[in-house]
Amino acid sequence: MTTLTLYQEQALPQARHETSNFEEIASRLAGIGITFQRWQAAQTLADDADQEAILKAYDAEVKRLMAEGGYQAADVVRLKKGTPDTAPMRAKFLDEHTHGEDEVRFFVEGTGAFYLRGADEIYRVTCTADDLISVPANRRHWFDMGPDPHFCAIRLFTNPEGWVANFTGDDIAKRVPYFE
Repeated sequence: MTTLTLYQEQALPQARHETSNFEEIASRLAGIGITFQRWQAAQTLADDADQEAILKAYDAEVKRLMAEGGYQAADVVRLKKGTPDTAPMRAKFLDEHTHGEDEVRFFVEGTGAFYLRGADEIYRVTCTADDLISVPANRRHWFDMGPDPHFCAIRLFTNPEGWVANFTGDDIAKRVPYFE
């Protein structure tokens, strides 16, 4: 289930508020410049759908976003439960960072948590299937795929080289509860 958990920086690690109400989640995120939407596939996807099939199922939505945001590339990243040696992959995304471009992710299946830095709050959005999140360029954030990741996401990029992080050096991510 998609949830938004708010943490006050001065009161970490205690959560201040939590909701699963889509309208509230979208509204609160819009207040800090984050786009949050829900999409449905135009066709049913097989459990073993490959990148081509996944992109085809969401073709209209992906093309619309690419045109609106000037994105140059789209790909699919997928991790299945039980994938060995995911700890280094998880660690790569757990430190606060920014990007020189928007970070756009659409969750086809599974779950992952985006942590977004507000003025004095941390917003943890636990994304699930059908959730689209767009984190604007230069927004401080991090991502936690959990200890036994299971997700499939479509990623959009303006830079065809893909994911490039600028780490802030702040230890805030270590003070907020991990996504378990």
